[in-house]
Amino acid sequence: MKTRLYNIAGIIILLCCSLFLVLQPLPISEPGPLPEDPAMEDLSRIVYPSMAGIDWEPRFIRPNDSLWSLFGRDWVAVARFNRIDRRHIYPGMTLKVPKDIRAVAAYTPLPAEYQPARRHEKYILISLSEQWLGAYEYGKLKFSMPAASGSEGHETPTGLFRVDARHRNHTSSLYKTEDEAAQYPMDYAIRFHIDKHDVAYWIHARDLPGRPASHGCVGLYDEAMQQRVYGFPENPVLLQAEELYNWAVGEEVYEGDSGEFEELEGGPVVEIVGHNPFYHHAPLPLLLSLTK
Repeated sequence: MKTRLYNIAGIIILLCCSLFLVLQPLPISEPGPLPEDPAMEDLSRIVYPSMAGIDWEPRFIRPNDSLWSLFGRDWVAVARFNRIDRRHIYPGMTLKVPKDIRAVAAYTPLPAEYQPARRHEKYILISLSEQWLGAYEYGKLKFSMPAASGSEGHETPTGLFRVDARHRNHTSSLYKTEDEAAQYPMDYAIRFHIDKHDVAYWIHARDLPGRPASHGCVGLYDEAMQQRVYGFPENPVLLQAEELYNWAVGEEVYEGDSGEFEELEGGPVVEIVGHNPFYHHAPLPLLLSLTK
């Protein structure tokens, strides 16, 4: 009986120490994710319905870590799985890493066939719950990609909409880059809604930090834009904003794209469903992994 009590006491002490070390690092310790951090830098706290059946583990990012150094050629699969780009990987954050990365190389939380899209040549489905966008042709999924929708207080509207404008070289009229040197770039912009307050909503290139982060628009990967504006990454790979733009409103669909703003007729239907994902108040998966 005493041995069993000692074991239980040992586990409790381990939990308390782990909680202190991970959540409250000392100034001289390595950086760690803090639950009060509004950036939600511990991505293991974000709950996506599609991940319920996928075996994954939290991975703490240490100084000098990069997606390439950790995962090699599989880094793209890990980035997509976390809905994050390379510019937002930094020491102190925590990612979700599938235990079998190769098995999720073609990961998508959206259905391969979508009944409401069957009558449409092109149909865009966006799930806020999954932070994911799918491009459908007559109901069959052509391709899909991570997305970053509106953050709390700036949620992306849900419902049925239709693309009515394009602007390949669009920039925000309201927001600037982090250094405030220029207006925030919104390359490959596809407008799908104007609300009663005359606020326009677009699908466009933006930073993907692994969580809802915009002021209502839907952002997609574009490392070429990030390289141009921020000088990183050196070799752009993730270019999904351009891929969607070309498929939905590019010159093969609407000729004569000058790169300037242009209103369109008969654009693809855009359906937005769900709600922003749920966040654990504490990094429960990480704590559980420490007790195994």
